[in-house]
Amino acid sequence: MSRKLRADVDLDAIRHNFRLARQQAPETRAVAIVKANAYGHGAVRVAQVLEAEADAFGVACIEEALELRQAGLTLPVILLEGFFDATELPLIEEYNFWPAVHSEHQLQQLEQAGLTQPFPVLLKIDTGMHRLGFAPEQVAAVVERLQALSCVSEVILMTHFARSDEPQVDATLQQLERFANAEEGLVLSACLSNSAAVMAWPKAHRNWIRPGIVLYGSTPFEAPQGADQQLIPAMTLSTEIIAIRDVAVGEPVGYGGTFVCQRPTRIGTIAVGYADGFPRHARNGMPVVVNGQRVPVAGRVSMDMMTIDLTDLPDAKIGDRVELFGRQMPVEETAKWCDTISYTLMSCLTPRVPRCYSE
Repeated sequence: MSRKLRADVDLDAIRHNFRLARQQAPETRAVAIVKANAYGHGAVRVAQVLEAEADAFGVACIEEALELRQAGLTLPVILLEGFFDATELPLIEEYNFWPAVHSEHQLQQLEQAGLTQPFPVLLKIDTGMHRLGFAPEQVAAVVERLQALSCVSEVILMTHFARSDEPQVDATLQQLERFANAEEGLVLSACLSNSAAVMAWPKAHRNWIRPGIVLYGSTPFEAPQGADQQLIPAMTLSTEIIAIRDVAVGEPVGYGGTFVCQRPTRIGTIAVGYADGFPRHARNGMPVVVNGQRVPVAGRVSMDMMTIDLTDLPDAKIGDRVELFGRQMPVEETAKWCDTISYTLMSCLTPRVPRCYSE
């Protein structure tokens, strides 16, 4: 690699984080969520590491599911958004994917498909997220229709929490109550818990959990919740200093002149920008780590480069590594400086950032 930007991915950390999630709900089965290229970490490599640990994988769409099958992975793959078109149904049957069904039009397409090979279906219930899912009062009738199909081997009830990352808020309890009302009289497995619910809502564990962001070592919570403090960051995004220059007092740095030197300033240029997926709106002062010391971003992120203030680090030189987030610089903290969340920073890294794996 001539350009020194890289995302180092610690596969042992992912394995550790998955096991930590399972420890919170040891009696359940666990879906490892690897959608969005495993939150930017590389879906195939992550799935290969977790194949002996997980009970299933979770993806957003059939293209992501097919990528896993083409790589030789054989565990069940759950299509969390179901199918987008009836033409996907033969592939679901052929590859034993487990689709979510969240709407009447999907249900009708499944009824009309004439499939014969059975596979489980996850019936999504809208308990308060209000994105996808059947209303709770519709569930019993939908279950009856699904169980009448020869291609449906099992119906698993499913919902998604809107605020499980806020343990002090009762919204999750309200959703759990709506879910309980929806499943009244039914004896079916249930899959409710995303990462936050795995870590903070034992009542939501039920039969299946589906950890996502925690697999990659990032906490979904604003404040520590106990077990999430044992997570190990799996990704370290780093680059190198490629230039250093002295800039006088009063001189602006970068596009738009958003940073103006208040003292004689030693500016370092580093090889990373928004074309790599790093947010353009990262604010001045955002810390990065050079030689174990934090230094601030100075100037607007451009397409391929950023500038940092090295004035208080006089020994820094061209070729020194710069960590944008990872073991030394928590991704959650970096995300706040970018007015976003850790999910975005990791999943939006573009293909030109090489992923380098270690175990």
